[in-house]
Amino acid sequence: MQLSVIIVNYNVKYFTEQSLYSVVKACKNLEAEIIVVDNNSTDDSYTFFSNKFANVHFIWNKENIGFSKANNIGLRQATGRYILFLNPDTIVAEDCFEKCLVFFESAANIGALGIRMIDGTGKYLKESKRGFPTLITSFFKLNGFAALFPYSKFFARYYAGHLSENKNQEVDVLAGAFMLVNKKVLDEIGSFDEDFFMYGEDIDLSYRIQKAGYKNYYFSESTIIHFKGESTNKDNLQHAKVFYGAMNLFVRKHYSGVKAALYSFFIYSVLGIKTVNTLFAGVFFPKSDIGNNKTGKHLPALLVGGKETCESLVILLKNTTAKLQIIAIVDTNTPVNNTKDTLPQVQELINKHCIETIIFCVNDFSIKKIINIIQCIHPKVNYQFYSTGSCFIVGSTKINKAENWVALC
Repeated sequence: MQLSVIIVNYNVKYFTEQSLYSVVKACKNLEAEIIVVDNNSTDDSYTFFSNKFANVHFIWNKENIGFSKANNIGLRQATGRYILFLNPDTIVAEDCFEKCLVFFESAANIGALGIRMIDGTGKYLKESKRGFPTLITSFFKLNGFAALFPYSKFFARYYAGHLSENKNQEVDVLAGAFMLVNKKVLDEIGSFDEDFFMYGEDIDLSYRIQKAGYKNYYFSESTIIHFKGESTNKDNLQHAKVFYGAMNLFVRKHYSGVKAALYSFFIYSVLGIKTVNTLFAGVFFPKSDIGNNKTGKHLPALLVGGKETCESLVILLKNTTAKLQIIAIVDTNTPVNNTKDTLPQVQELINKHCIETIIFCVNDFSIKKIINIIQCIHPKVNYQFYSTGSCFIVGSTKINKAENWVALC
């Protein structure tokens, strides 16, 4: 077995489904297995997946044991020479895994590989490559110096801003959203530390890989979509406590003496400030419904895919609460269906009709081409994704995360 792909699902069945459609395609030319570990989801994931993806191995936990433990359960079932830890809110290109494995097998002394990531709006995700957290790098990130000097080796070390996003190169930290690791390395140093419930486990594993004498590489020749954080609500204090608690755990594990004490004090100070700010904002600036499209207005939308699939989707959308007005269809099953020809056609329709949403039918159009397109479209619009047979359309809106999916059945 060349590759084992491990995905942890927790209450995001619609994103996991789209991810699996893309992963199955990406495994087509490989000896690969796909393992999904569910952390006792309460969104009826068990029933939803019971008759889907016959070649995927599902493991159903009886409780939410956390990201690290769930991945390790999947790892114990894996038989691949390479292990890919992949988030459920990702979509990968058809040739992504093949390219990664070719690079992995050609690079010297490589332990793990990360990848270039964009979010659901086509924006490059800086966490695709990072430096190890230190007191000074964290300070520069939180006080805004990293944003002011995004390419500085000194100020922007947190996101390795001095390293090009378009070049394969050695980095310190890889994102757990896509982390390809040599199984022999995991056998030697161990997998995710189960003391990390969620967050920080990727930094810890990256650190241990490097400490063992192996290299972590950032791979730029393929790009994935990472919708980012769909399993968590990042606007509450509980999330902040888990995140900063994970950072403190890393500090106490790998640093010592005055360095560790100062960093821990800094972490808890930041958490305290965030707590006060959140409580203050909740009292004086309560949340509103701005950006939730509750005006009743139907947003102009464009479908991109095979004509038959798109026409079927139009019918399905009529029976939903989605406030979309389908303006046009770009048929990708015509001779004019490559990226260079499709992009101008899509861009022209956006400009002509003020399109706000594009739905890509991924069965009829290459995901690799879709990724190329959404990085080139200006101005940015809301992108959504649909696979034939799915009950959901998924995507990330520009304004909020309350309408990230549309139920079709």
